[in-house]
Amino acid sequence: MKTRERRYGLTVVNTGEGKGKSSSAFGMVFRAAGWDMNVCVIQFIKGQWQTGEQKAAQRLENIEWHALGDGFTWDTKNPEQDIQTSRDIWAFAKQQILSEKFDVVLLDEINYCCGYGWISGQEVADFITQEKPPWLHLILTGRNAPEELIRVASTVTDMTKIKHVFDSGIKAEQGIDF
Repeated sequence: MKTRERRYGLTVVNTGEGKGKSSSAFGMVFRAAGWDMNVCVIQFIKGQWQTGEQKAAQRLENIEWHALGDGFTWDTKNPEQDIQTSRDIWAFAKQQILSEKFDVVLLDEINYCCGYGWISGQEVADFITQEKPPWLHLILTGRNAPEELIRVASTVTDMTKIKHVFDSGIKAEQGIDF
C-alpha cells in the first residue's frame, strides 16, 4: 500500500440519472479495504434499511459504516428535518475526514442534499479544496452533482440511464439493487 506521504488523494464524483453511482463507489470501498486502507462510509439519505454492501462491510474490520439519513426523502413531509439531518451528517462527515483515521471516505448520496439546497455545493467544494487532507481519497455520489463539485473533483462519472427495469414496474431486487 502506498504511504500517505506518497499518495495523491483523489476526489471522485459519481452522478447522473443512471444506476450504479453508489454501487461503483462501494466497489472502490471494498477495493481500498482489500489494500488494508481504513475506510469510512457515510450515507446521507439511506436510513436503517439493511443493504448487502453494509452486511458485507460488517465482516471487515477496516470499514466503518454510518447510515445516518432519515430514509428516502424525495417526497418529504418535513423539509426542516431533512435540512437539519443533512447538516448534522455533513458536520459528522467533516469530523471523520479531518480525524485522519481514514484513507478513503465515501459520502454516499451527498449530491442529492446539494441538489435540494440542504447543503451548499460551494461549501462542500471549499471544504475539499481547503481542508481535505491531501492524501485522502474522497468519493461523493448522487444525482445532480453541483457544478462546484464537478470543478474540484479529480474524476467525474455521469451514469446515463438507457433502460431500467423499475420503469416496467419491477421493484428493487435483493442482491442487485440493495
